[in-house]
Amino acid sequence: MTPTDKSRIFYGWYVVYAIGFVMMTTAGLVFYNLPVLLDAFVTQQEFAVATASNATSAFFIAAGFSGVIAGQLVDRFDARYVIAASATVASLALLSVGTLREPWQLFAFYIVFGLCYGGCGLVPTTTIIARWFDRQRAMALSVSSTGLSLGGVLLTPVAAFLVLKLGLASAAPWIALALFLGTVPATLFVVRAAPRPMGLLPDGAAHAEGGGHAGRASSSMPLAEVWKNRYFYAVAATFLFGLGAQVGGIAHVYRLANTRVDAETAAVAVACLAISSLVGRLIAGWMLSYISSRAMTIVLLVIQSAALIFLASAWAAPAVVASIILFGLTAGSLLMMQPLLLAEAFGVENYGRVYSVSQLVGVFGYALGPALVGAIYEASGGYTFALLAIAVASLIGILILSSSKPPRHAAAA
Repeated sequence: MTPTDKSRIFYGWYVVYAIGFVMMTTAGLVFYNLPVLLDAFVTQQEFAVATASNATSAFFIAAGFSGVIAGQLVDRFDARYVIAASATVASLALLSVGTLREPWQLFAFYIVFGLCYGGCGLVPTTTIIARWFDRQRAMALSVSSTGLSLGGVLLTPVAAFLVLKLGLASAAPWIALALFLGTVPATLFVVRAAPRPMGLLPDGAAHAEGGGHAGRASSSMPLAEVWKNRYFYAVAATFLFGLGAQVGGIAHVYRLANTRVDAETAAVAVACLAISSLVGRLIAGWMLSYISSRAMTIVLLVIQSAALIFLASAWAAPAVVASIILFGLTAGSLLMMQPLLLAEAFGVENYGRVYSVSQLVGVFGYALGPALVGAIYEASGGYTFALLAIAVASLIGILILSSSKPPRHAAAA
C-alpha cells in the first residue's frame, strides 16, 4: 500500500497473482508435464527410455542457456514481451509432438521447447517479483510460486488424461492452446515489468520505515564482485546437485509408478506430487520466519534425500504414493530457495543476470539428472539404484552449502 492511500492495494500484488497464474500454466503444461511426455514418447511412439531421457536432458540444457539470454533481455526490454513471445513459440512447438518419429526430431523438439521455457520460466518471472518487492520479497515469491504447484495439481492430471485417452497427437493441440491462453493474456494485460514506470517503489511505499528500502537497495553487490564471491559458486553447486536430483526424480516418477503399479496410480502419484509441493511451499514460507534461507535449504535437501531412499524400495501402491508425497514436499520449496538466496546475498540490481548464470550452472544437474536415472535404469533393469544415486547427489548438495556462508551484508537474511 502507498503511504498516501492505505485503502489501496499495492499493484505489486496484482503482478504476483498474474505471475502465479503464468507459473501455474507453464509448470503444469511444461515442467510437471515432462514425465507424461516422456512416458508417451516411450509407450506411444516407441522411443527407447534412454533416448527419451536424454532428450529431456536436452530440454533442461536449452532452458538454462535460454535463461541466461532472458536475464540479459529483461534488463534491456520489457520482460512481458520476453515471456509472451517465448510462451507463444512453445505453444506452436507442442503442435508437432504427434509427428515425431526419429531421435533427431525428438531432440529438436525438446531443444526448442526448452529454449522457450527458459524465456517464460523462473528467470524473467522471479526477476519481475524481485523488482516489485524488497521487505516482502520472500512472501511475494512464496505466493507467486504456489502457481508452480497448482499447475501440477490442476493442469498436469488433465494433460495426462488427454494423452492417455486421446493419444499424444490428438491431445497436443489442446495442451498447446491452454499453454498460450494461460500465459500470454495475463502477461501482457496485467503484469508490469517494474514499479517505477508506474510511479511506485518496491513494497508500495515511497520510503520504508527507518530507511529500510534505501539501505537494502544499496546493498546490491557489483557484478564483478559477485563473480569472485565463493558463496555464489556454492549456491550454484548446491542446486546443481540438489535440483539435479529433484528433476531426475520428477522426470521419472510417472513412469516409475506406472511400471511398478499401474497407469491410474501413476496419475494419482503425479497429482499427489504437486499437492504436496504446494503444502511444502506453504510450510517453508512459514518456517522462513523462524530460520534462515540457508538453513531451510539444507532441511529441504535432507528431506529430499530421505524421500528418494524410501521411493527406491517402494513397490506397493501405498508405499510408492507415500514416498512421492514426501518427495513432493521439497519440490516447490527447493526451487524457490535459489532465487531467494541469491537476491538476499547479492541484491536485485543485477538479479536477472546473477540468477540466470547460477541457474545455468544448475542446469547441467537438471540435464544429467533424468539422463543419469535413465542410464542406471537400463543398466540395472530398474529404478532402485538410480534413485539411490540421486539421493547421494542431494547429500552432496548439503555438504557444499553447509561449508559456505553468505556475504556479511546478507547475514541477516
